[in-house]
Amino acid sequence: MIEKFIKNEQLNYIKKQIALIKDSTTKNVPQNVLTAVIDLANAKILTLFPKASLEQQAMLDLSKLKTDKEYEQYIQQLSDYLLPFPKITEQQLKKMFPKHKKMKLPDLSNVDHNQLTYLSWNDLGYNKKFIVYELEGKMVGIECEISPNRNKNLCSICNSFGEVAYFSTVTKARKSKNPDYYRSIGNLICVDSCECNKKITNVEYLTTFLKDSLGI
Repeated sequence: MIEKFIKNEQLNYIKKQIALIKDSTTKNVPQNVLTAVIDLANAKILTLFPKASLEQQAMLDLSKLKTDKEYEQYIQQLSDYLLPFPKITEQQLKKMFPKHKKMKLPDLSNVDHNQLTYLSWNDLGYNKKFIVYELEGKMVGIECEISPNRNKNLCSICNSFGEVAYFSTVTKARKSKNPDYYRSIGNLICVDSCECNKKITNVEYLTTFLKDSLGI
């Protein structure tokens, strides 16, 4: 039996590669070009899983898929092997953010852990956005100030176009020659974290932002 081995952002990446293949198909590109697009997509997908077993590699292989129905079945099959976001309780969230006694918490019973790369919610009462993520095997959390301004732009986390706002947090990192030094870091991030989780294909920015914020 194959164990669950696919993360949410990895499945999103696979879906994106399939979309590129379908786009090439609708444009009626020459067969050799389409074959190259499929081969490249397949290679990129396998690169995401350097430790994949032969059985997992066979499951990930999309080179023989032709129809929309076959692609849908392929995605459905892979969905059964999604690694869920770690279970977390309200008590654990409160412990992560002890300064906010009346913090508004997300409804964890309505969270689909299979479609979650990071947990996030907005608390307008504190004018904050909270982000929780499993970083190097440990659950960590940061809080960010939310700008009231909203606009359409690229999100730094999912790198997709949507409704974003400026979020900033103060890093805990200190300069060795100035222990009192603190700096604010931030960027444009999706207002709706659910939509962000549906589009994120890479966690590089997210992990860097968290490490910088936490001074790791």
